[in-house]
Amino acid sequence: MAKPSLKVSAKASAKVRRLAHGADPATPTPKVGFVSLGCPKALVDSERIITKLRSEGYTIARDYSGADVVVVNTCGFLDSAKKESLDAIGEAMNANGRVIVTGCFGVEENRIREAHPGVLAVTGPHQYEQVVEAVHDAVPPLHDPYVDLVPAEGLRLTPRHYAYLKISEGCNNRCSFCIIPSLRGDLASRPSNHVMSEAERLVKAGVKELLVISQDTSAYGLDLKYAESPWKGAPLKARFLDLSRALGELGVWVRMHYVYPYPHVDDVIPLMAEGKILPYLDIPFQHASPAVLKAMRRPAAQEKTAERIRRWREVCPDLAIRSTFIVGFPGETEEDFAFLLDWLKEAGINRAGCFKYEAVEGAKANALEGAVPDEVKEERWHRFMAAQKDVSSAQLESKVGSVIDVLVDEVDEEGAIARSKWDAPEIDGNVFLNGDVQAKPGDMLRVKVAAAGDYDLWAARVAPDA
Repeated sequence: MAKPSLKVSAKASAKVRRLAHGADPATPTPKVGFVSLGCPKALVDSERIITKLRSEGYTIARDYSGADVVVVNTCGFLDSAKKESLDAIGEAMNANGRVIVTGCFGVEENRIREAHPGVLAVTGPHQYEQVVEAVHDAVPPLHDPYVDLVPAEGLRLTPRHYAYLKISEGCNNRCSFCIIPSLRGDLASRPSNHVMSEAERLVKAGVKELLVISQDTSAYGLDLKYAESPWKGAPLKARFLDLSRALGELGVWVRMHYVYPYPHVDDVIPLMAEGKILPYLDIPFQHASPAVLKAMRRPAAQEKTAERIRRWREVCPDLAIRSTFIVGFPGETEEDFAFLLDWLKEAGINRAGCFKYEAVEGAKANALEGAVPDEVKEERWHRFMAAQKDVSSAQLESKVGSVIDVLVDEVDEEGAIARSKWDAPEIDGNVFLNGDVQAKPGDMLRVKVAAAGDYDLWAARVAPDA
């Protein structure tokens, strides 16, 4: 019996374009079947998608049975075209069973899924990247180190042993001093399996530390309604806790940045206590005074945040918190600033950066009354940094005599420069291993802390099982 070809019924054949270039059947590459319906504009869309897939090593299958997945590019201009599209999807489902739908009719996802609930994904017209991502989900591309122009993990500007992992774009918050939403739009989270696939590729390439970043990391998945996507044979929700747990299984350091202190962050602290992810939270508090936070329109601006931090440290005593603060915000009084300094000490913020308020063009805060003079901003900045230095030095002094793990970043003629689990690269402190010139960047070492400064530690290597 002849294999069914990639076309639909005879009635619809005038609108079908068979894009079956094929390849050597012995080549162990993933194969995609393609059915393109509708006008020449849709045909061009199909060509662009195929061009991208071919550049990634996919081949185009000659028939349904030879395809690992089938893409149906639909037409939705007329009711008759919609019916033909549904017929084409049905034929592909019957002959293959693994179908991705795209094109103009894709905007009626509910209707498509009602007729064919088993389709893998549905996207609208011109959504080339989403189609390619759906193909990646169904049939991951193969990496050929002898042919591909870039490594599987992509090209990076960071050292080989650590990498930033972006999980979303944009932000739903409307802080009065910030213009990020107008620059990058609202929150747009990546599907959880896309994040995990990238993370796994990075780890396979030798990355020892993943730094999770976004504009609002703890809001991850909100825009997707925490949708599940397949990962390692099981569904994985696009949710901060679920993603943290999955990343924690990769066997590398996982560091969380830009986490707003929403209530559900409490659920992630036990993962830190268990050593699944690093006991480190980068939380951009920006201030502590309730009046200033209200003027800033900050989310999760709870007055009892210090108490929450205390409870977090009861669960995970090693927890380090880094943050950023703004002094001289419009309307900030001396009482507000004194409140901030007291709170900084009470909360025990391990690492802190401080900025003097600047009137960024387009920010709503510029219209607020009570502008703070530049000389007052400068004076408050110095007082803030002095207070933070006292907090930092006291905390680091408590580490003297302890044995900790460090990740080496650099080695020069004087020794190695490393970081502890409490230090993010470039923004926090270092652990100096004087005289240890045998270490290499990316080495994970066991060291004993010998001395502490205001922001850094000095240590020496010990036996791994010490």
